[in-house]
Amino acid sequence: MAQAHALQATDITDLGLDPRNVVDTRYWHTLEDGRQQCDLCPRFCKLRPGQRGLCFVRANLDGRIVLTTYGRSSGFCVDPIEKKPLNHFLPGTPVFSFGTAGCNLACKFCQNWDISKSREMDTLADAASPEAIAETAAKLGCKSVAYTYNDPVIFHEYAIDVARACRAKGIRSVAVTSGYVCPEPRAEFYRSIDAANVDLKSFREDFYHKLTGAHLEPVLDTLRYLKHQTDVWLEITNLIIPGWNDSREELEAMTRWVVEALGPDVPMHFSAFHPDWKMQDTPSTPPATLRQAREIAIGNGVRYAYTGNVHDPDGQTTYCHSCGNSLIGRDWYQLSDWNLTDKGTCNRCDTPCAGVFAGTPGDWGARRQPVRIHTSPAS
Repeated sequence: MAQAHALQATDITDLGLDPRNVVDTRYWHTLEDGRQQCDLCPRFCKLRPGQRGLCFVRANLDGRIVLTTYGRSSGFCVDPIEKKPLNHFLPGTPVFSFGTAGCNLACKFCQNWDISKSREMDTLADAASPEAIAETAAKLGCKSVAYTYNDPVIFHEYAIDVARACRAKGIRSVAVTSGYVCPEPRAEFYRSIDAANVDLKSFREDFYHKLTGAHLEPVLDTLRYLKHQTDVWLEITNLIIPGWNDSREELEAMTRWVVEALGPDVPMHFSAFHPDWKMQDTPSTPPATLRQAREIAIGNGVRYAYTGNVHDPDGQTTYCHSCGNSLIGRDWYQLSDWNLTDKGTCNRCDTPCAGVFAGTPGDWGARRQPVRIHTSPAS
């Protein structure tokens, strides 16, 4: 059972919570011993009144499971879409990014631990209604909104409402996620999502168990679901940690599985680890390891494989898998070459490039623009 964080009281005001931030959730049931089990993710936290789940933002309030961070964000920022990373979804365009506090995984290598592990973010976070987020994104010229920094699975109700508000304004939604979610809430969530980058942290169960406190198979199930049962554009990130998931054997097995189970057109991003959170003594990933992973992926049939968190224009450029033409040149988050036709094909051999393209690239570049929204937290 996941660790439960005891609350001091069960009354909303006694808990120091703004009632506008607390909403009832749907995915839970009562156990024979009187506890409530959260059924949002495969942790299945079993909570007594006054306890929080491992994610910290879902709690048992007087015998029902509630979300305590509706309308609260850890901050808002306009980023390049390539930073999510998504290389085949509206390249060059700005994406309005936000997250909340907490996470349903316990990754010892978390790169956003100050947000995902925070126990004070409820009082520090910015407030914004779904409608305010959609309106702000539209005013700033963003083509999409990204649910990121921490996993949107845990703020399921808030994320869905934001996505619906965005869709009403023609703005698309992007989930940056670990894919650790149960089938029923997953289906509801992805009906409102247009693109996802799923973090496939390893291809070994023992890695997931030791370093994340989770399991591999639910993540693989989410990947299969997204590819074969939805229209969501899918890309995968693998953060390579020296000594833990960087063996050739594992990279061979993982990339073969991606091609066999998902197909050759799902882009894979091999990203560099840097020492953080509870793995300060683990060295950063050598660039050569990332290049090797990319070569292994391409050798096993992955058509679009990339390196990340390092300066490597060749490893970040999109090439035609038929003739080798440079289709979309990249240097970090800055686009250079653009050799796609308006129909998304190579301008040399007319081979289609998998992805969601708008005909011409955006020109947002590598800019990062923090944003403040002044609004009441609930619609």
